[in-house]
Amino acid sequence: MEMKNTEEMYQERLARHIDEIKWLYMELYDNEAMLQELLQQMHVFYEQRGIALRGSDERRESNPAWYKGNEMLGMMLYIENFAGTLRGVRDKIGYLRESNVNYIHLMPFLDTPEGRSDGGYAVSDFRKVREDLGTIEDLRDLAEACHEQGINLCMDFVMNHTSEDHEWAVKARQGDGEYMSRYFFFDHYDIPAQYEQTVPQVFPTTAPGNFTWCEEVRHYVMTTFYPYQWDLNYKNPRVFNEMMYNFLFLANCGIDIMRIDAVPYIWKELGTSCRNLPKVHTIVRIMRMISEVVCPGVLLLGEVVMEPRKVVPYFGTLEKPECHMLYNVTTMATTWHTVATRDTRLLKRQLDIVNDLPKDYVFLNYLRCHDDIGWGLDYETLKTEGFEEIPHKRYLNNYFLGLDGYSDSRGRLYNDDPVTQDARMCATTASLCGLEQALKEEDEEKITESVNMILTLHAFMFLLSGIPVIYSGDEIGQLNDYSYEQDPKKADDSRYVHRGAFQWEQASLRTDPDTPQGRIFQEISRMETIRRTEELFRSEAAVWTIDTGEKELLSIGRYLNKEKLIGIFNFSERAKVAHYSEDGLFTDLMTSKIQALEEPEIPAHSFVWLKKTF
Repeated sequence: MEMKNTEEMYQERLARHIDEIKWLYMELYDNEAMLQELLQQMHVFYEQRGIALRGSDERRESNPAWYKGNEMLGMMLYIENFAGTLRGVRDKIGYLRESNVNYIHLMPFLDTPEGRSDGGYAVSDFRKVREDLGTIEDLRDLAEACHEQGINLCMDFVMNHTSEDHEWAVKARQGDGEYMSRYFFFDHYDIPAQYEQTVPQVFPTTAPGNFTWCEEVRHYVMTTFYPYQWDLNYKNPRVFNEMMYNFLFLANCGIDIMRIDAVPYIWKELGTSCRNLPKVHTIVRIMRMISEVVCPGVLLLGEVVMEPRKVVPYFGTLEKPECHMLYNVTTMATTWHTVATRDTRLLKRQLDIVNDLPKDYVFLNYLRCHDDIGWGLDYETLKTEGFEEIPHKRYLNNYFLGLDGYSDSRGRLYNDDPVTQDARMCATTASLCGLEQALKEEDEEKITESVNMILTLHAFMFLLSGIPVIYSGDEIGQLNDYSYEQDPKKADDSRYVHRGAFQWEQASLRTDPDTPQGRIFQEISRMETIRRTEELFRSEAAVWTIDTGEKELLSIGRYLNKEKLIGIFNFSERAKVAHYSEDGLFTDLMTSKIQALEEPEIPAHSFVWLKKTF
């Protein structure tokens, strides 16, 4: 359908934001010429935006809450692991639809140096796909094919840094002052030493410090993450403008959701932690307005690894929004704490905090992802319950290594720091839940128990407010892949234990309910179908936690339009009675059985979803 005058539409969008864009940009840079260049380029990218993408923009503008319902289900995957190439992913769209997925997060696929990529987060060219994965045209073709099937495409936009092989960094190493100014270079260590006094280290074991000596120009350069990732200097308006042009170029390739990587880090100030500074929000706010003018159908997803109350500022305000969505990192980590301790008290408290936030805030909920599990828990609260930070972290890691707590879990430590006695955990959901060890022992009872735990965790995630995202392979109970240990380029990074190739042979068992793969796939599919069709899962539903009288049990209630849903989840290896009763009859959504809700007994590592209509 031919749309109304597109130039008129663009000018209407621009008029809504131009005053604030000018104000904030001049506040940051006080550079009228660069502002005018930015505005001119925004118009150029709008003119280059395809007809189909403009149509999607218009539809989404007319329904700004399009992503807030109960239809969205995500999956994150590595292209090379899942299907080899971008064309391969396009050929696997049928499997994604069978998995009920309508939002896929393609893990980093832009050009990176082999062996110095940090899993793809050291970008050497923001407009080129890695040659082994395909081309920009393949990306456009995949986006078009996904859109035809109602699937949204998400990618990582790495704003904080570039690879040391990026064109800018190459010219900076040649001593070109213009390009050196796009990074943080210092000819003496005096100023870097001052930064080090206040800036925490991201990887104190594998990449200590925040600066790297660059011999070519005999300067230190800021490298917050790894020595081959050079931090961009957003005090330079040329950096901001060029990165926005990269953003718009990728949006015009058909990307629907732009995951802003490491967003709290993008503004640096001496004498601060260089995290979460006010000007970070200024940049994200301008970015949001640029998007709403040029490509309003594109969502911003912020990667902010903090507790819910602290991430809230990255949503902005209702009048001046920033990110559309944020990760629910704390709930993920606390969920695994709950698995190891069988104690739901901390998880319940944190869910109460999340449930008390405005319904407009959309969180992405997940069990596992490409990264490790960091134990950034609420230790002040845990201390009141008898947990001390260092001993508790040690217990959690030992539990998921299978060394403590009657555990069959099989994980790997990441960034083990002997000084702080801190470490993070890596593994797939299935291996963390004991399925790997159970299959090795050929113990049918243990296999059933671990499968039940996998399903219970997914059922819990689906009941939370927000959008559930599955890590590719979890839907078939994929196990750890230890082949990385034989690859010199990966052996030092234990995160590759859960970044293995997708097991299509295992996926072929997904229709056989007598296999672990079949039971997991079919039961998760049933949950997804229920979530998509039941109004109680909509974002506007009231959500709260319920006291069950048993610390091993977590109960969540949802209420909407005279319907109520009660979910009860057992994190224990023993059956537990929920000391909660309510009049009337409930329907078990997983079995369709009608039953009373009177102190139900929940089997070990199991759950119920019970619905009542008034």
